[in-house]
Amino acid sequence: MVGATTYPGFALTLPALSEVLPQVKEQSPDALLARAAAGGDRPSFARLVDLYRKSVYGLAYRLLRDPEEARDAAQEAFVRAWGAISTYDAAQPFGPWILRIARNHTLDLLRRRVPAGRQVALDADPEEGAPDTELAGDGPAADLLLEQSQTRATLEAAVAALPANYREVIQLFHVEQLSYREIADTLDVPMGTVMTWLHRARGKLRATLTEQGLEG
Repeated sequence: MVGATTYPGFALTLPALSEVLPQVKEQSPDALLARAAAGGDRPSFARLVDLYRKSVYGLAYRLLRDPEEARDAAQEAFVRAWGAISTYDAAQPFGPWILRIARNHTLDLLRRRVPAGRQVALDADPEEGAPDTELAGDGPAADLLLEQSQTRATLEAAVAALPANYREVIQLFHVEQLSYREIADTLDVPMGTVMTWLHRARGKLRATLTEQGLEG
């Protein structure tokens, strides 16, 4: 028995502490910072802002396509996150939680920007469990590197032409490098929907680049 303790003159063998004490799951640095922030530790939350500022801004910019609006949206997302930090589950990754707050706020801004009569469905091909009443939009996208892309301008235009849900999965997977599960948590859709959207988004990008003579 590894780590066991035997006392001379006795037949008693004590198990190692690791065998009798409950195993405590090690928490990520993000979770530790968020837990401290939930207790009112502002420096811990400021550190989280530093860690996720770029990711939150990137997602907001992907949807709003305006630097000033994206900066304001990112700032408001962190304000809302601070107000809701006590609801954060430290057993879950912090990234999808803060990105979900940023996404919901950004979509609210888009809905207010466009008159109700001009709002269109976000999803090109709605799947079971996927949202079906969000906003689409065109515009420049953040820099994104995909295999066999030849020019940034052409790729940006191709990404901008995608429905907004496809733009989101491209941003979260290829730029933020989230897992399928983390993206599903962020967008509040089934993981299979994320995989479908990503597959179709890549297909549309590939078709557009082929038409431009930049793929194949």
